[in-house]
This record gives sequence, C-alpha cells and structure tokens, in this order.
Amino acid sequence: MLNITKFMLSSFSVLMMIQTTFAMPKGFNDDESKVPMFTLPELLVSQSGVSIKTVADWEKTRRPEILSLFETQVFGKVPEGSFQLSFSEPKTDREALNGTAVRKQVSLILSKHGNSFSIPMLIYLPKQQKQSPCPIFVGYNFKGNHAIHSDPGIDLSQQWPKPNSTKQTQPVPRGAAASRWPIEKVLSSGYGVATIFYEDVDPDFYDGFKNGIHAIFSQDTSNPRPKDQWGSIATWAWVLSRAVDYFETDQEIDAHKTIVIGHSRLGKTALWAGANDTRFAITISNNSGCGGAALSRRRFGETVARINTSFPHWFNDQFKTYNDNENNLPIDQHMLIALMAPRPVYVASAEQDLWADPKGEYLSAYYAGPAYKLYGLSHLKSKEPAEIQTPVMTTIGYHKRYGVHDLTAYDWENYLKFADLHLKEK
Repeated sequence: MLNITKFMLSSFSVLMMIQTTFAMPKGFNDDESKVPMFTLPELLVSQSGVSIKTVADWEKTRRPEILSLFETQVFGKVPEGSFQLSFSEPKTDREALNGTAVRKQVSLILSKHGNSFSIPMLIYLPKQQKQSPCPIFVGYNFKGNHAIHSDPGIDLSQQWPKPNSTKQTQPVPRGAAASRWPIEKVLSSGYGVATIFYEDVDPDFYDGFKNGIHAIFSQDTSNPRPKDQWGSIATWAWVLSRAVDYFETDQEIDAHKTIVIGHSRLGKTALWAGANDTRFAITISNNSGCGGAALSRRRFGETVARINTSFPHWFNDQFKTYNDNENNLPIDQHMLIALMAPRPVYVASAEQDLWADPKGEYLSAYYAGPAYKLYGLSHLKSKEPAEIQTPVMTTIGYHKRYGVHDLTAYDWENYLKFADLHLKEK
C-alpha cells in the first residue's frame, strides 16, 4: 500500500488559500493541514493479490480490472444491445474564417428501438494543412456550438442551457465562449478542432434519465434502474467515441491522432472517454476535480458526497454508496489516469481553483506513473508539483497556472506544445 503523508504548506500557499477561500462553500475543507491520512489502493497489485510486473500483466489483468471497477462503481455501464450510427452529409465551407479554414457541420445520428437522435458537431480544419490528414482536438462546449466563435456560418444550437431546469428562450450570443476556444491559434498550429454542445447529448439536469440519448437507450421501466447503469458523464464520454467513428470516415482528419480535451465536468468526461477508447491518442483534463483527476480520499474541496448530491445524474447510483465513505472505494483517481498508459495524458490545475483540489489533481498524475514505467516511458518524478506556470511534459504532463476555474489561452498554449511533442512527425 502507498502511505500518503500530509504535505506542509509554504507561507505563499497559505496566503493564497486565505485569499481564495471566498470561492469555497462553507463546510468543506480548504486547509491542507486538515487533509486526512489515507492509503491509496495499489495500482500494480491485482484483485487476487498478484503483483503486476510486465506490460502483459497490466494489459491482460490489471487494466481490465481497474476499468471494470470504474465502470461498475463510479461512471456506469453503457446499456447492452446494438444500435445504428450514421452521419448526415457534412455541410462544408472551404473558405471559412476569411479563407483560412474549412468548416464542416455534421450530425451524428443514433438509432435504437426504432427511435433516432441527432447530435450536431462542428469541425474546423486548417485550410493549408501541415499534415494531411491532420490531427484533431475534440471536446464538448458548454453554451452551444455557435458560442465558441463569432463565425456567422455556425448553425445556432436548437436548445439552450437550462439553469434550474428552465429552458431559456434565446441562445447565448455567438462567440460568447470564444475565450475557451482559440480556434485560429489551434488551426495555425496545424490541428483541427471538433466540438459538440454537451447538452445536445444529455441535458445537464436530473430527470430520472429520460431525456437526451437516454430516451433511445431506455430500459424496461417496470423494473428499478440498475445501480451500475451509466450516468451523464459516461453518456457524454461514449458519444465522444462516436465522434471518432466519424473522423475515421473523413479523409481530411487523422483519426489516429485524435486528442480528447475537456474542462471541469467535461474534463471528467474526457478522462473516462480516454480510459475506454484507446483510439484517443492523447487525453487532456483541465480543472476536472472530484470524480476527474483529483484524489477522492483527500476530501479537499468538492467531495464525493457533495458531487453526488448536487449532480445526482453525473455518475451511477453505486457511486453514492461512497458518500462520506471514500476510503472504501476500491479505486482512486490515479488509477483512472493510469488507464491511459501508454498513451500521453495531461492534467492541468488552477491556483485559485481550490474546489477542484490542484494538489490532488497533481498527485493523481504522479501516482499513475508506475503504469507508464512498465512501458519504459517517462512520468512525473517528484511528489511535489513544479512551481506555478512551470509545465512538466513527460508522457504524463502537468501544469498549474495562475487564476481561477477556467480554460485559458495559457492552457491551450501548453496543450499544443504537448501535442507537438507526442504527435508531430520529427
């Protein structure tokens, strides 16, 4: 077992915590000295107690065990049974963004039980591709595809975010979330970008899993919903894989160089997508916190009980049995990150985002290292994070930047460097 000791805070860190406690709800820990002692589940010991010493042992025994535990205990299982997937004819503009980009808008069409569900996806590709086909970032947006850029050619989303479960009557303005999507910068770096409005897949409120694509995957409603049935995060993650299915049909996109990215709850989603689908060449978690990159056992910032109470639809019902009971979890989040091995993974935090537990996010990335070591790959060497805004880029990448819970130009700058490091032809 890994015995984790409490970490001493520097005077600077103490000062910053005092300055940022306004962001922390009452009753939750933002004091590093109050992090409980805990023992992490062993990453490289099988459920039968056998030490995992080789890549074959990891891939045949331990990795499937860990994946199954996250599926049954945290995120939930995709309903069994076949489905049909098709794609609309892409709506293409080869002179988008003042002639610098190719814009495609295509719908992922899922059919099951005689019902169909259409999910709009927006894609930008560089007009002059440095690599052909080109690598691509894919991730969800929070406010509608039209919100990521002021481009008037983007179709307006047909449903709007629903605060307090009340549908808004107007869309957010075009480009309202452009600060999180530096499209021109990504394109000029030689990468494409694909995005889906996450509520076009599964609206982000609890209604007993009757909306979104749950409606076409509905099970026998006469029986109780299985406790290990998928929640919204698993649903969002599953549809990201359907986006890759489309990329495999598009000759301008290199599906083998797909980078999945997500912020906050969508960072949790990106990690689960990357864990399940090895077609994702790189996985990026931005400020994903509890249920994402942060160690649950630290109980720092948002806790398992809080996230399951505030967002009962995100995870499966089995995860609720670990409310205020984190030490009985058979896994922790370092094991989720390890599921990406040997593929590169990047975790990023923000200094003032104590709710997401930057220290816990870093430690997950650090303790995932032994899985990468099996492959002879580089990983984080120090238990202590590097200085702020000093990125570390091994096969596991990490940075903590100044600022709050957000996806910023600084984050993207480092994600592009990390992608170049691992995907660009030397």
